[in-house]
Amino acid sequence: MQSCTRAWGLIGRAAKLQGTALGCSSRAAWRHIQGASSRMSAAAPLRSSHSSQRQIEQLFPRHDDFSERHIGPGDKEKREMLHTLGMENIDELIDQTVPASIRLSRLLKMDDQVCENEILETLHNIASKNKIWRSYIGMGYYNCSVPQAILRNLLENAGWVTQYTPYQPEVSQGRLESLMNYQTMVCDLTGMDVANASLLDEGTAAAEAMQLCHRHNKRRKFYVDSRCHPQTIAVVQTRANYIGVTTELMLPQDMDFSGKDISGVLFQYPDTDGNIEDFAQLVDRAHQNGTLACCATDLLALCILRPPGEFGVDITLGSSQRFGVPLCYGGPHAAFFAVKENLVRMMPGRMVGVTRDAAGKEVYRLALQTREQHIRRDKATSNICTAQALLANMAAMFCVYHGPNGLKHIARRVHNATLILAEGLNRAGHRLHSELFFDTLKIHCGCPVKEVLDRASQRKINLRVYRDGSLGVSLDETVKEKDLDDLLWAFGCESSAELVAEGMGEENKGILATAFKRTSKFLMHPVFNSYHSETNIVRYMKRLENKDISLVHSMIPLGSCTMKLNSSSELTPITWPEFAHIHPFVPLDQAQGYQQLFKELEKDLCEITGYDKISFQPNSGAQGEYAGLAAIKAYLNAKGEHHRTVCLIPKSAHGTNPASAQMAGMKIQPVEVDKDGSIDLSHLKAMVDKHKDNLAAIMITYPSTNGVFEEDISDVCDLIHKHGGQVYLDGANMNAQVGICRPGDYGSDVSHLNLHKTFCIPHGGGGPGMGPIGVKKHLAPYLPSHPVITLQQDNDARPLGTISAAPWGSSAILPISWAYIKLMGAKGLKHATEIAILNANYMSKRLEKYYKVLFRGSRGRVAHEFILDVRPFKKSANIEAVDIAKRLQDYGNLCESW
Repeated sequence: MQSCTRAWGLIGRAAKLQGTALGCSSRAAWRHIQGASSRMSAAAPLRSSHSSQRQIEQLFPRHDDFSERHIGPGDKEKREMLHTLGMENIDELIDQTVPASIRLSRLLKMDDQVCENEILETLHNIASKNKIWRSYIGMGYYNCSVPQAILRNLLENAGWVTQYTPYQPEVSQGRLESLMNYQTMVCDLTGMDVANASLLDEGTAAAEAMQLCHRHNKRRKFYVDSRCHPQTIAVVQTRANYIGVTTELMLPQDMDFSGKDISGVLFQYPDTDGNIEDFAQLVDRAHQNGTLACCATDLLALCILRPPGEFGVDITLGSSQRFGVPLCYGGPHAAFFAVKENLVRMMPGRMVGVTRDAAGKEVYRLALQTREQHIRRDKATSNICTAQALLANMAAMFCVYHGPNGLKHIARRVHNATLILAEGLNRAGHRLHSELFFDTLKIHCGCPVKEVLDRASQRKINLRVYRDGSLGVSLDETVKEKDLDDLLWAFGCESSAELVAEGMGEENKGILATAFKRTSKFLMHPVFNSYHSETNIVRYMKRLENKDISLVHSMIPLGSCTMKLNSSSELTPITWPEFAHIHPFVPLDQAQGYQQLFKELEKDLCEITGYDKISFQPNSGAQGEYAGLAAIKAYLNAKGEHHRTVCLIPKSAHGTNPASAQMAGMKIQPVEVDKDGSIDLSHLKAMVDKHKDNLAAIMITYPSTNGVFEEDISDVCDLIHKHGGQVYLDGANMNAQVGICRPGDYGSDVSHLNLHKTFCIPHGGGGPGMGPIGVKKHLAPYLPSHPVITLQQDNDARPLGTISAAPWGSSAILPISWAYIKLMGAKGLKHATEIAILNANYMSKRLEKYYKVLFRGSRGRVAHEFILDVRPFKKSANIEAVDIAKRLQDYGNLCESW
């Protein structure tokens, strides 16, 4: 806004000197205006040489320049930083930082930047193309009532949304306490011993359970009950395929464990058709032969249904979505995962534990981190890093707000609604697949299915359609009497819900009249019995929020996990009903707004990266790594090169890299790093030569985690391609590349993009994240597919399988990245990259007198991050890196240390 004001002042003075009005057509006046513009540019040589304005923008500037608000330093600060570095402009710095051979010589080809008011108007128009029907499709996704107190004070609160992962417990006590509540909630409801602090979705949680079983007993067969959700089955089968585990789909009565070669068995309780059955005998048979039992279940059902922990299950998993998190067209939602105590050290994901600080006070911290990828690398229990902390906190607060009695009330209400519907359907001549259920009915229609679907369509109702011609209905806490009336009408029942209920006798008590009724208590801790008024829950959330550091308090200077402004304009649309209340399996004509947004975002991301195709299915960076490597493996297998399994990974790589390569069935070979932080080319060449016959890929983080743009990146890519391998470029550090260089141009075949880093989706205290992958044309046929929704693919598609439970991952947060790109435009995106590099080089320059900057590029510059070597202080003052990090926390700053 200030720059616009200055521009008008110069233009006005120029026009006045000519004695003419601004509307005058005098060429002399225009020459003066242009001269004023050039003088203004000369006075501020901070922008890139590509940032000259169009003439109309000089006379008719936008109301607001979002990029100026997004980028932290103002013109004065930029000049001071450049002066400290001894430079005239940012172009000079980029010349000394990014190798000339890979720099983009043009601006990105994308729409001009728009202001915040315009972007919201445009998004409203896009969102209006989504049709909000009443969806009773189920399959793990349900409508729910989000308490407004939680929506406004947690989900829409930057103090909860913008924190980093709670690795530093001293400044994370609030969200750690909330995540402990989440773990307690999961353990209580499932009857298990230990739970983690969330996983990505139910499908990937089931895949993690399969891998845990394999790690536990080293067996290579895994049974899956064919009545699990189809997307869960697909994700498990894909994951098993790449690690060499055979999955067999069958019903429990057909499962034979006598060969003692089955690692685990997975079943759904209640199953995807809504049926409830006793799995105790199956669990006993599995245990007698050394097989682990895994149960996918529903937390709301367990409020009145016997929990799986009470019949001996080893692992329980599922989604906590219906505890106060909207449908969101598939995500983000927090999955839960709980195990018996003897399996705790094999459990994936983060766990919160209780300990005591130096003063003896009871506090929270992350526990058993030696299981995780940032420490164990390829030996980790999982590659997961970012999970779904924000959504886990929402689910936890939902339980805190309602308490055990409130949850039981919701569960009974949902179950009773289903009993009424079932009675009405029976009276109308339809046959139910199951006599015992919680909220889901599979219906064999007594009339033509098309008639039911046509009538449902008239009332804007979505039903689940089975391949065998049956229909499915799953009810939820939002269902009202009128909804039941409409459903009964759609199925041709002449009675209303009220009349059906009046004719129901005592025998219609469902679960509550059977041995499946829950008798054990749950959520007895005071935290679940103290905050049931809005005043109390809001004060509790604020008390926890005030214990943490987030971007509303201070900067969080983590280069690899770029903590950007999470603009209110970008975040606002995620709670709009048109984005939040869409089931992921609705017909595509009901989600045209989402489809338009996906296409536009894909186009922009392809332009930014130089890739040809994007898949949005991976719902975290680690999932993106796994998906990209799986695409490479599928491509090589299709060429008949199954033997290519070696993946070269520099020792400086993120811990997720080797963990993901292991998940994709590859054999990791480490590559040494030079003293300047670059890949040791001589060692790389030796490793390539050694493994040339079996080389599958190399994983490179660029710029490196050491903070260096390596000069020979194109040569490295050429070397790998020459020997039959593919190049996977970790996109975690794209914040130092956007608008300046493109991975697809300098030799990379595939990358994941951390939209929760470079493209402004907030970290949420440890999730949500999004890790879509971009690929070159030859890998496009191998992008992920989905068993429920047909994704648009070419005729030559040979998909790698299914990566996540939802077709487009965590769809509801994609509008954030879409909006960020549109708000910044090509110039703003490039300038953000330039300023990130300027900031890092300025800090390294200011600190180099006192600390050694461990790695620099060939011309003495760093990328968007750098590492300080404080090891000498151990000898001179008995001070270590962690001491400095904690001292920074004392001053309200979050800092990472190694």
